[in-house]
Formats: sequence, structure tokens, C-alpha cells
Amino acid sequence: MTTAAPARTRTPRSLRWRVVDIVVASVLAVACSFVFIAWNVGYQGPSALLTPLLPGVQGLANGLWFLAGPLVALVVRKPGAALYGELLAAIVSALVGNQWGATVIVSGIVQGLGAELVFALFAYRVWTWWSALLAGALAGVGASVYDLGLVPGLAGYYAGSGTQFGAVYLVSQAVSGAVLAGLAAWVVVRALAATGVLARFPAGRARRAG
Repeated sequence: MTTAAPARTRTPRSLRWRVVDIVVASVLAVACSFVFIAWNVGYQGPSALLTPLLPGVQGLANGLWFLAGPLVALVVRKPGAALYGELLAAIVSALVGNQWGATVIVSGIVQGLGAELVFALFAYRVWTWWSALLAGALAGVGASVYDLGLVPGLAGYYAGSGTQFGAVYLVSQAVSGAVLAGLAAWVVVRALAATGVLARFPAGRARRAG
């Protein structure tokens, strides 16, 4: 007489934030803020080289500022993670000081919302390299909407620019965000997961299973 093997139960996926999620998301966001602070100065060289090539193409140098959203989201994998990461990093950057003042907080909101939208569209279930790429790209689109003065009631950095400049700038920031934020975040998460520090997160468990 044989006994049937017990049925496997599947732990339901929780989208609720844990204390460890908040702590790690905050640490990652603050770490990204230091990248932002360094890039507030470092971007000027690449931007100066790109600008004469085609007006608007300097947006290719801006992708690092979109890193926090995709990075925090890929690790925490909870609703609001991309927005939280990008916004907190922008707030720290503003508090430390930069040439744009508190307006970087608005930039953080629109960039974070752009990345957040991608993960929300997939119901917070898809965490692949290409979803990270899309998140970075849409963060760049969100940044462009603000920078070009397209947010009602807010004057962006390039408000009043012509259509050609706006189109080139938007595409440039989307491409830069896809590579320097989305794919870069994916690579960083993979590297962190390989060390075991993300063992308490789905990103770490997925890396071990793969």
C-alpha cells in the first residue's frame, strides 16, 4: 500500500513592505544619491562634448540620474519601490546641495513614476533585464516631460525649446536611461545577488535558483 505524497503548497506572493525592505531600499537610495552628487559635476564634460553634435543629444549623459528607481525596484520588488528609491535619492542630493536646488526633487518624482509604471504594468511580477531596460527608458521619458516644461504649472530646464530639440532630447534621455539606469541596475543586482547579500529578497533567491 502506498501513500500519496503530500501536495506542494506555494507561499503566496506578498506585496506588503517589510521592515527589511524599507531599510535596504533606503540604503540603496542613499548610495545612489552619492552617485547623483558625483554626477552633478561629472556630467558636464560628456554633456559639453555631445551638445555641439546635435541640440538635445546631451540627454545621453543623463541616465545615471535615473539609476535609483530601477535598482531599488529590482531588489525590493514591491509597489512604490522605484518611486521611493528615486525620490529619496533626489531628496538627499537636494539636501547636500547642487546647482539646481530643490527642483531635483520634482525630477526624482517624475523619473521614479516613469520607472514605477513599467513594473506596475506587469503587476510587479516581471523582473528581467528587459523590464529593467524599459523602466530606465521610461524614467528618461518622465525626466524629459519635466525638463521640457510639459508638466502643467512647472517650468522645466528647457521649457520653450523647439520641437526638434524636444524630440532629440527625449529619445536621448530614454536611451541613456535604458542603458545607464535600467541595464546598469540589472547588472548591479546580479552582482549583489551573487555575493549572497540579497538572500532575504526574491532577487537573491532567483539568482541562486538560476
